[in-house]
Amino acid sequence: QVQLVESGGGSVHSGGSLRLSCAVSGFTYSRYCMGWFRQAPGKEREGVAAIDSTGTKTYADSVKGRFTVSQDNAKNTLYLQMDSLKPEDTAMYYCAAEIGFYRGGLYICQRSDEYRFWGQGTQVTVSS
Repeated sequence: QVQLVESGGGSVHSGGSLRLSCAVSGFTYSRYCMGWFRQAPGKEREGVAAIDSTGTKTYADSVKGRFTVSQDNAKNTLYLQMDSLKPEDTAMYYCAAEIGFYRGGLYICQRSDEYRFWGQGTQVTVSS
């Protein structure tokens, strides 16, 4: 059974930093996507960052240069380092995992609708 458990959310002032963690269990595949997504009240879920099993990383334009996605395979943990946080980063943040990273010739790691395994989310609130 695949389980993803996020932690590290909280409340910070604008310009501050947080590091989110996602502990993954029951997911042992050699080819995969792992991603961070967020959803603010009244808005659609959006992709934030993703990493695949080759180490390729992708970021939403809104977080490039401020957020860094990484993974520690020995600890089965996915991270999202968030620096220079802005009030518009306020949202529930979710980690997700999916087997493989191409489907029908398309790279899927940034597409939330392609992920089957999700964590429960952790809240990030940034005040101005």
